Amino acid sequence: MPDESKSELVRKIGERIRRLRKEKGLSQEQLGELSGLHTNYVGQVERGEKNLTLETLEKMVFGLDISLEELFRYIGPMEKKDALGQIAELLIERPLNDQMLALNLLKSIFDWEKEKYDL
Repeated sequence: MPDESKSELVRKIGERIRRLRKEKGLSQEQLGELSGLHTNYVGQVERGEKNLTLETLEKMVFGLDISLEELFRYIGPMEKKDALGQIAELLIERPLNDQMLALNLLKSIFDWEKEKYDL
């Protein structure tokens, strides 16, 4: 029986790498060249088909010109059991400006609610 949490993590890392690559305007081929990896391998990683070694992960981070911290910062929760996890899952796929808009919207709602009850 496969380890479901492991495959979910591999998939989430792949999705994050794809998102960062696209944000930087790189093709899979370009990321492969910058990382010293084959284009097909980059695609397999992005689809969650390959379990990365730390060495390969380091190469991809170098190719993306990011830190490991930045890669893992927005991986998100592993399960969608609670409301916070669901919110994070929705926002993780959105660009930074959409995330900031959602944050400001939530702040406005909470401020409005507080004012409503303070009257």
